Amino acid sequence: MLWKKSGKASVKASDLTAFIDEGSEIEGKYTFSGTVMLNGRFRGEIVSNDRLIVGEKGVVNASIRAGVVLINGEVVGNVNASERVELRGNARVYGDVEAPVVVIEEGVLFEGHCRMTKARPVEVAQPPAREFSVVPLKRS
Repeated sequence: MLWKKSGKASVKASDLTAFIDEGSEIEGKYTFSGTVMLNGRFRGEIVSNDRLIVGEKGVVNASIRAGVVLINGEVVGNVNASERVELRGNARVYGDVEAPVVVIEEGVLFEGHCRMTKARPVEVAQPPAREFSVVPLKRS
C-alpha cells in the first residue's frame, strides 16, 4: 500500500518539515515540530522547541521562541531560543536576542539587546510542585 497511516509520524529536528517560500504571507500564531525554512512574510508569533530558519528573503515581524533560530533575512521582534541563535550573512534583526549561544557574523545588522542565558537541558517540563497544608477540622 502506498499511503499507509501509522499514527503520528516521528519528526527529527534535522529534517526539513516545512518550507514557506517567497510570495507567501502568513499572519497569526505558528507552532511546529522539526525544522521550518521561512522565505516568505510572517506576522504574529512563532513557537517551537525545534529549529526555525529565516531565509535570505524571509521577512518576519513576530516574537520568536524556538530551540534553534538561524536568521539570514529580516526579523522585527524578540528572539528567544533554548539552545542557540545565529545571525548570518546579511541578516537584519531589530529586537532583543536571548539564548545560551549567540553567533553574530560579520555584515549582520543587529539593533537590540543580547542576553546570553544558561543552557537548559532538554527535558519535558514538569508541572510545579504543589504545596499542601493540613487544616484541622473541628468536630461538634
